[in-house]
Amino acid sequence: MKKDTLTPPFLAKALVACALLLSATAVHAGEVTVAVASNVTKPMQSIAALFEAESGHTVKLAFGSSGRFFAQIHHGAPFDVFLSADADKPKRLIEQGLAVTDSQFTYAQGRLVLWSPQMDYVDKKGDVLKMGDFNHLALADAKLAPYGLAAQQVLDNLNLMATLKPRFVTGENISQTFQFVQSGNAELGFVALSQVMQDGEISTGSSWLIPVELHEPIKQDVVLLKRGEDNAAAKALMDFLKSDAAITVLESYGYQVPVPEAAADAE
Repeated sequence: MKKDTLTPPFLAKALVACALLLSATAVHAGEVTVAVASNVTKPMQSIAALFEAESGHTVKLAFGSSGRFFAQIHHGAPFDVFLSADADKPKRLIEQGLAVTDSQFTYAQGRLVLWSPQMDYVDKKGDVLKMGDFNHLALADAKLAPYGLAAQQVLDNLNLMATLKPRFVTGENISQTFQFVQSGNAELGFVALSQVMQDGEISTGSSWLIPVELHEPIKQDVVLLKRGEDNAAAKALMDFLKSDAAITVLESYGYQVPVPEAAADAE
């Protein structure tokens, strides 16, 4: 006689409980679509992975210039959260009714670096700019990318704008600018420190870390867009950007992360 293969009662109850738990997780898990300034590409990929693992939510990332995203949001692009490379665009989106009031905060402050993939090409004081022994200098479009604006401010302060402008190779965003230098289409260029730093070190090429007094601070703000106002996943991601885990990732790429006002007041 064939033995009965029915599932034991205790095991059946456990399977039902697991199914209910998985079902509840699926119901509560959501999706958030994020527009991300291209200088934050690598750290945001890591942060998104950590967030997904902790929350169960899904993150869809789009990378590009802050200026381009600003225009796309005005035309109804389906983003829930916007990580800009500046503070002005998130502020303007709130003023124009396209982002949630009081949701804006500074998630990082960026650093600009003059970089070349060639060893010993860029000196530690940036004198290579004055010597002019190169044909092409890459920088991002100042109208679209805050890092490009910062680069122009550096050249203005060094009185080198008129001399070097004919050699400019202009990228739409800082990611394209980095590609120009990395590929050799420009011997050197102004890029984001985060693009050449990993675990606190610049691992390739040669560089000059631009003194902060040569350009306005690159405050990078995030804002919750109106489309994401009722999206639990979007709100959770906004909170996660303030977490120790996210801050650790950002700092490993050379960003300075401001101390929240409440924490600063408590010290």
